[in-house]
Amino acid sequence: MRVLIVDDEQNIRETLEEFLQDEGYEVKTASNGADALSLMAGEEPPGLVILDMMLPLVSGQEVYERMQADPRLCGVPVIISTSAAAGAPNGPLVLQKPVNLDRLLAAVKNHCAGAP
Repeated sequence: MRVLIVDDEQNIRETLEEFLQDEGYEVKTASNGADALSLMAGEEPPGLVILDMMLPLVSGQEVYERMQADPRLCGVPVIISTSAAAGAPNGPLVLQKPVNLDRLLAAVKNHCAGAP
């Protein structure tokens, strides 16, 4: 299962990427919303997106809204990872930063049907 991590903080992207790869997941990353949308447009959609809300170029909120409006992406589960949980969209699971890795892994396994 492929997971896309979208976060502008390099250390967070790298930590989550390494953690999920160690658990057997294929991981791609994007440092801003525009790159995330380009990645999702150019290939098969990921199985799950871990999305920060405060991103440069295109906000996490806009990424989420564009995903919901796109027939290819509207079914992709999203986990919101943010320090501003009050501004997160309704629907997706919201994990407050700093993210608890055990809670994140449980959520990823749940969304990916437990199979990396």
